[in-house]
Order: sequence, then C-alpha cells, then structure tokens
Amino acid sequence: MGKKGLVLGAGGARGFAHLGVLQVLREENIRPDLVVGCSAGAIFGAIWATGLDLERVERLLIYPGFTKRLFDVSVPREGLFKGDRVLEVMRLLTRDATFEDLEVPLAVVATDLETGDLVVFREGSVAQAVRASISIPGVFRPYRYQDRLLVDGAVKNRLPVHVAREMGAEKVLAVDVKKGLNGKIGGTLDVLMQSVEILQEEVFRSHCLDADLLLQPEVGHIGSLQFDAAAETIDIGREAALAQCSEIRRLME
Repeated sequence: MGKKGLVLGAGGARGFAHLGVLQVLREENIRPDLVVGCSAGAIFGAIWATGLDLERVERLLIYPGFTKRLFDVSVPREGLFKGDRVLEVMRLLTRDATFEDLEVPLAVVATDLETGDLVVFREGSVAQAVRASISIPGVFRPYRYQDRLLVDGAVKNRLPVHVAREMGAEKVLAVDVKKGLNGKIGGTLDVLMQSVEILQEEVFRSHCLDADLLLQPEVGHIGSLQFDAAAETIDIGREAALAQCSEIRRLME
C-alpha cells in the first residue's frame, strides 16, 4: 500500500482549525503515514506527530488569556514579538523531542531569508524547527537556526504538498486555512498581516496544487491574529472534516 500524507498549511490564528480536523481524524482512527506542516500547520503537525491528547491541547488553547501569553513584545527592529515564549511552549508540548523521536514522520517548512530557499526540516529539534516556521515577517523575529536566518515557510509556499510527495506520499490530504481575506483592518498588525496574505495568495495560486483532497475550512471571517476565537475556529475545522469524512476515509485507508 502506498503512503498517505497529511499537509497542514499556514494561517495564523486560523490554524486552530487544524486541531478540529485532527480531532476528527483521531476519532475516526484515520492515521496518515507522514505529516508536513507550515507555520501554524507546523505547530499542529508537531502536536499530532508527538501523539499528544488533542482534547487536552484544545482545553489549553481556549483557556482565557493563554494565547496572549505567547506574545512577548520586542523592540520592533526585526519583528514585533520575540517568539521565545512560543519556543518554550513547543518545547514543553513536544517534550523537547527531535524528529527522530516522533511517532509519525514529520517535515516542517521554513524560508531562508538570506537565500530565499525553501528549507525542509526533518532532523534536529522539533520545537526549534516550528519556531522558525512560524516567523511571520514583521510579526515574529526571524529565527537563526542551523546557520540559517529563517522566516515563515508560507513566504515560499503556504501549503507545501510537494514536500509530502518527496517523502513518498502517493495520496495527500491537504488542509488550507487561508481561504478568503478578512476585511477588518483595525491596526498596524492587521495591515501587515493582510498585506502578507495578499502576497501569499498570489504564490498559492501560481503553484499547481497536487493534493488528492483539499479541505478549506470556512475561516475567512476570522482574522489571522484573532487568537481569542480559538474555540470557534476549532469547531469550524471539525465541521469541515466531518462534512468530507467519507472522502477522507476513502483516500487515507
């Protein structure tokens, strides 16, 4: 039987929808052979690959004030937030695992800011690879790791299906959480995020999506920095997965 791959794309706070999708996969005992994550998708790909209790993760994410604690304000020279707290939380959640320790093969995608190359991590520290992958330009500081200065993988490709193919996946389920732009612009961060997303949309369209099944949860009304909408966003991810559960099962089994 050919390998089945799961690709989880970038999306900021919209990425909470990935958790809803993963919950449905676990409830239905659908087990991908490998996972690829980009930015927010890297966080939830790592959570899946380490075998964490997904309901416990949900309780943590929706706990009042938890997500706000992840943002450690920086002097805005390279990014508004340092990203150190995100790294610390990912170390705790993954038990500071390396890629070699994981239950499921995982790839995490980032972008080399100095060369423009897409960087695929499959060895070393999972938490540090995730920290690099979430480095949204202007929002989080770029992350220096393995002699590279790294930013968000979505700068190159927010849904890197080709990485799953390169890992040997014959069938790929991809989850894109950036369908639709949120028109609510309330401040500098919103301007920055919306601008980045417009650019990423052009890149997204220019890539030939090679997924066998594409899920796009209806999260367009949720801002990419609207972390207080975690519960709603997770539910939308669940709804999207349940609506296509039979198709997912046919593909992944």
